[in-house]
Amino acid sequence: MHYGIARCLVKVAVTGAAFLLVAAGTWGCAASSARNAQYDVILRNGLVIDGSGEPGVVADVAIAADQIVAIGDLGESHGDREIDVTGLVVAPGFINMLSWATVSLLADGRALSDLKQGVTLEVMGEGTSMGPLNARLRTENLAAQGEFKYELPWSTLGGYLEHLESRGVSPNIASFVGATTVRKYVVGSNNRAATPTELARMQGLVEQAMQEGALGVGSSLIYAPGNFADTHELTALVASAVKYGGGYISHVRSEGARLVAAVKELVEIAQATGARSELYHLKASGRANWHKLEDVFELIEQGRREGLDLGANIYPYTASATGLDAVMPLWVQEGGFAAWVERLRNPALRARVLQDMRATEPDWENFLLDGPQHLLMLGFRNPELRRYIGMTLAEIAADRQQSAYEAAIDLVIEDGSRVDVAFFLMSEANLLAKLAKPWISFGSDGAAPASEGFFLNANVHPRTYGTFARVLGKYVREEQVLSLPQAVRRLSALPAKNLRIERRGRLLPGFFADITVFDAATIGDRATFEKPHQYAEGVVHVFVNGVQVIAGGEHTDARPGRVVRGPGWSGANATD
Repeated sequence: MHYGIARCLVKVAVTGAAFLLVAAGTWGCAASSARNAQYDVILRNGLVIDGSGEPGVVADVAIAADQIVAIGDLGESHGDREIDVTGLVVAPGFINMLSWATVSLLADGRALSDLKQGVTLEVMGEGTSMGPLNARLRTENLAAQGEFKYELPWSTLGGYLEHLESRGVSPNIASFVGATTVRKYVVGSNNRAATPTELARMQGLVEQAMQEGALGVGSSLIYAPGNFADTHELTALVASAVKYGGGYISHVRSEGARLVAAVKELVEIAQATGARSELYHLKASGRANWHKLEDVFELIEQGRREGLDLGANIYPYTASATGLDAVMPLWVQEGGFAAWVERLRNPALRARVLQDMRATEPDWENFLLDGPQHLLMLGFRNPELRRYIGMTLAEIAADRQQSAYEAAIDLVIEDGSRVDVAFFLMSEANLLAKLAKPWISFGSDGAAPASEGFFLNANVHPRTYGTFARVLGKYVREEQVLSLPQAVRRLSALPAKNLRIERRGRLLPGFFADITVFDAATIGDRATFEKPHQYAEGVVHVFVNGVQVIAGGEHTDARPGRVVRGPGWSGANATD
């Protein structure tokens, strides 16, 4: 048998670092007529793991223009460029299900922290989105900007995405429309129900965003003012997205004491609307709540058995990251940041906040319950406070000779921001349990910075630089919690399917050439809480829409990223 055909009939199963050859049929052997074809790029002799979850195949991959056009033994075919990837894995580009690259892409369109991990699509919109904007939201955005200043020449979500594309970005980009943003646009930041007229306007904004290419509605219900939306409001917004094929994705109301009830709300919305629904960064926070994760699994899996399309995403760390708003009651945050700080400065209201923060059974999500030693400072806007980066809230309180509660309040006032904080509140056992679930995908819950310039003025959660490489290095190769083919599926094809994105997430002829080539023996994360601005290692080549953006581990300066739009896009018959 000809060697080329023989290798096309062999699939390679990879579990951890072990390689097992097994006989199998093939999905992608190129027809003999393609053996003498001419292509733009041919990746030769790589282990092709196509995103299906099936074992890999040693084969060639051909690219023409922005598409994959052949996979298999390409014989005497030629490429304008040919890259020998012998010994490397060729996989679909990875999809970041929870990206906060909204602003970092405006500052640096390369998205290096993600691109160097093989990410080719950034999915944004957790609760807030970069559109729609009215005059009030535009003013609030400009006032909240930190060291990096930028203009807002758009007013819609679609306009923002097109603005990024026109500026030039290396990865593809997509977004949900934020339920919080829509609420603030119409209702403002006050804690009250939307009137029927206001709700109708909000639904209209969702429908407009869907026609512009939004993937659905994203909510973040643990923070004010997103928390002020009731189930009825959320259901109405999601129903409007469903009319255009959109889904629902949510940071649910509680990840601690009321976790199970919060997940039940998401399931109820899925039942009422038929929406494909997903939990952002599924977790059980706080030692007293770790056991509740099994109840969440049962809720989701029972819903799936009943025909609901439910899922979740995670990042592979036991620490989360958010702001000090997560340790203060929601009532003090009503009306926006300025109103929040004004109340904190009021002695009587400050005393009430302190009393609520000390409550052992609060009626809101208090991330301080496990103790201030579990809160690590990541970033401040005020340069005078940056000496606290890398210290815990307990250490800062001792340094300032205050209680941790008083220190938290004063840090928000003095920094003029909610302050970036890591919370060490999860268990490794729960993380391993989540990694074992085939319906869970991955997201960094971080921006996409570079390890240079003003990005270095604040620490970030290491998930920003390490999420995807950590899955493949620590949990596939080292701990063998996942097989390599299944990990690749959950980094690519699974999120593409969940998002209803066509022709992405798999290595198949006719699909867009979003491709990641990595070394399974070396891929891994290097970022730590002490030194977070460290790129992952092991990704050798990355292509986005057929254009090479990483070559030999380094950026090529190419910026071929496109807006990836949802099924409701009014121009759905166009190229993308």
